[in-house]
Amino acid sequence: MQLADFDFELPEDLIATRPARPRTSARLLVAEGDGIRDLHVRDLVDVFRPGDLLVLNNTRVIPARLFGRRQRGEAVAKVEITLLEPHPQGWRALAKPLRKVALGEEIVFSDSLRASVVAKSETDLVLGFNLTGPDFDAELGVAGSMPLPPYIAAKRPADEADKADYQTVFARHAGAVAAPTASLHFDAEMLARLAAKGVEFAEVTLHVGAGTFLPVKVDDVTTHRMHAEWGEVTDAAATRIAAAKSEGRRVIAVGTTALRLIETAAASGTIAPWVGPTDIFIYPGYRFHVTDALMTNFHLPKSTLLLLVSALMGKDRMDRIYAHAISTGYRFFSYGDASLLIPDPAK
Repeated sequence: MQLADFDFELPEDLIATRPARPRTSARLLVAEGDGIRDLHVRDLVDVFRPGDLLVLNNTRVIPARLFGRRQRGEAVAKVEITLLEPHPQGWRALAKPLRKVALGEEIVFSDSLRASVVAKSETDLVLGFNLTGPDFDAELGVAGSMPLPPYIAAKRPADEADKADYQTVFARHAGAVAAPTASLHFDAEMLARLAAKGVEFAEVTLHVGAGTFLPVKVDDVTTHRMHAEWGEVTDAAATRIAAAKSEGRRVIAVGTTALRLIETAAASGTIAPWVGPTDIFIYPGYRFHVTDALMTNFHLPKSTLLLLVSALMGKDRMDRIYAHAISTGYRFFSYGDASLLIPDPAK
């Protein structure tokens, strides 16, 4: 498999920079077997069956983008920080401009929030903040902004609307620096309607990292090294998933993050409680253990996520699905429309 095989031309005007409102008004491409239906997310109440188990990622996106200032003598300079993940000494982070930030230097973000550079590499740095715990969370909520994907951030800054738009309605555990975007299409009313129909839910946690936007840089995709992200499948979630599989009910991952996590927890062939970092890389040829279907947005060319959906549906099938999506004007990427991918069990 060559990376070039997973490339496609995407018109610039199909890249969404704002979500559909209301959330459930987003378009939904349903690919089941060899067919394609053009619906809307609100139609999922008619598409899902009683007994279907939806696996939701309940991670919460933190306002990880910070704008600060550093001072040397009389000179004051601006610096942009994007938090990546917790570190024993504080937070690992990206900085712009990184080369001008010195080890030991202090960066001030607000009257209450500041940090010192305690470590630095060629690619990132580690910041030790003056606050921890709830105090840090509170000040970050004031000083920080939502870490929009690069293809949106290049067109506009994050604003107040993004604080709600880029967060799922069931977000519980803070730690992600990117949203599980398929889940952004659900609102409380939709979840209630699905529950009333008999659809069941299992919640897992995968803290989505900035690495989700990293491109694949090797021609032979099988040699790509995946970034690691922390996740947890609780005993309750594993029990629900195992029960659905044993009873012949469909397990439907909402988002590639939920799918990657439950497949990690089922690496032995059977789902089990699991906690820790996962760097699972799913590409064509992968054998799925628990996932029967996937709800997901439309992904970047040459991305690990495009490889993942090609593993689920088959590459030729995904080529046809994406060609249909482009020709009929579906909106792509994080704030874009959704697809429901249901492979033919016989294949």
